[in-house]
Amino acid sequence: MNASDLRDKTPDELRDQLVQLKKEAFNLRFQQATGQMESTSRMRSVRRDVARVKTILNEKAAAAATTE
Repeated sequence: MNASDLRDKTPDELRDQLVQLKKEAFNLRFQQATGQMESTSRMRSVRRDVARVKTILNEKAAAAATTE
């Protein structure tokens, strides 16, 4: 997931994406706790994707606040 791809999305789409990523992070933590995790690198990429989405949402909110 690229930041440039995220910037093209609307805030509502970004919030939906954030919810999906948080669900995936929860499921990955659950898999790790039960010893069923296959790819530990996926946890890192999901955490970074969550941070990326939050950053873009904050940028869009700041841009909207300055234009008003």
